[in-house]
Amino acid sequence: MQISQLSSDVLPQHVAIIMDGNGRWAKARGKPRVFGHKNGVKAVRKTITTAAQLGIQAVTLFAFSSENWRRPEDEVGVLMELFITALSTEAKKLHKNNLRLRVIGDTSRFNSRLQDKIAQTEMLTAQNTGMVVNIAANYGGQWDITQAARQVAERVAAGELTPADITESTLAQYLTMSDLPNVDLLIRTSGECRISNFMLWQLAYAELYFTPTFWPDFNEESLIEAMTWFVNRERRFGCTGEQIKAMMDKR
Repeated sequence: MQISQLSSDVLPQHVAIIMDGNGRWAKARGKPRVFGHKNGVKAVRKTITTAAQLGIQAVTLFAFSSENWRRPEDEVGVLMELFITALSTEAKKLHKNNLRLRVIGDTSRFNSRLQDKIAQTEMLTAQNTGMVVNIAANYGGQWDITQAARQVAERVAAGELTPADITESTLAQYLTMSDLPNVDLLIRTSGECRISNFMLWQLAYAELYFTPTFWPDFNEESLIEAMTWFVNRERRFGCTGEQIKAMMDKR
């Protein structure tokens, strides 16, 4: 199926991707894990290009979870250097194509060089009006909810809110990506079928798409296949199928 055959009004506004399988992909080729991570950057490039062509509003890529610090020190070091290199080489391309790059997560644990590179990249693309590309780095869904709850608690302590004032929308406004639609479609590669503490709040009504494809092999056709699956799903959000169909008919 070609991109032109998909109607943008039925596509997800926000797509999240757990990019899994780099290490296993490399191992199957007799290569070190870093070989898989480097090839995974190519898949990121293809995915962003295709998503932008499809008119997707936001893509969030799970690059480094808060649990990934448990990996061998050498691998973490390589991942950090790869992150810096990727930001340096891809930022200008994103900017040229009017895409906005943001890094979400607790970046305070990164070294100053990486923090500076993140700030520079975000500043470069901050005024762009095209698709938002979120890179989740040192991110965890539980961390996201906790830091939002902490900010709400601070407002209560300051007398700006009472506990009775707190609603779901109160908490939601302090979550990362609060300015974007919640995730419509989550894609996870490599055959694993779990969400691994990723965007727990924002995934509340997302469709979950699991593919056996390892991340370095994920390409334009892979994303279009996921989009086609999404379009063919009957998405209710707690409503009946007939109600959703009636909403679609009015578009």
